[in-house]
Amino acid sequence: MHDVVTKLISIQKRIQEKNNKTKVIAVSKTFPIEDVMPLINHGHKDFGENKIQEAVSKWTSTKKDFVDINLHMMGKIQSNKVKFILPLFDYVHSLDSLKLAQKISNEETKYKKKIKIFIQINIGDEPQKAGISINDVESFKNKCVNELNLNIVGLMCLPPKDKDSSIYFKTMNHLLEKTNLKELSMGMSDDYLEAVGYNATFVRIGSKIFGPRS
Repeated sequence: MHDVVTKLISIQKRIQEKNNKTKVIAVSKTFPIEDVMPLINHGHKDFGENKIQEAVSKWTSTKKDFVDINLHMMGKIQSNKVKFILPLFDYVHSLDSLKLAQKISNEETKYKKKIKIFIQINIGDEPQKAGISINDVESFKNKCVNELNLNIVGLMCLPPKDKDSSIYFKTMNHLLEKTNLKELSMGMSDDYLEAVGYNATFVRIGSKIFGPRS
């Protein structure tokens, strides 16, 4: 069995001991499709990318061959790149402004396609990070759903580095209940088990599967 498959299976086992509902997004950014193919052949469905250009060149033909793959957009999205997202991606995890929401809504109308969207929360209230503040989440979600007809499925966060992620995951769990959403995208290679403990439905794991990025 290929090394990346062994690593994925081991991660999934650890998750299942805590919570059977959490799915692993294998974050394949910077890794060539050859490195990803063993996971696809193993039957893994969820993959994450951060850069649109890279994803387009890497996944366009692969997704035609494997139609049940879910491709998740994780990174910051410039509004002029939204037109590339709709044909290729199934999920967006980084909706962080009304301007971007409007742009996605326009493109959805054009492509007659709906994608599943997470609102990115600035959970640590960090000035250098994108995301919606905790106090604005409900009104932002309502605008996206009622005025722009977006399919908002959940919330996403990137906790502050060097702090205990659990505090932030707990807050996210409360926010999810408050907003009546179903999905929670949180937890990465270093803190995914803590996220699973707070009902993450998706964890985003790169280096623990593919190894360190060059």
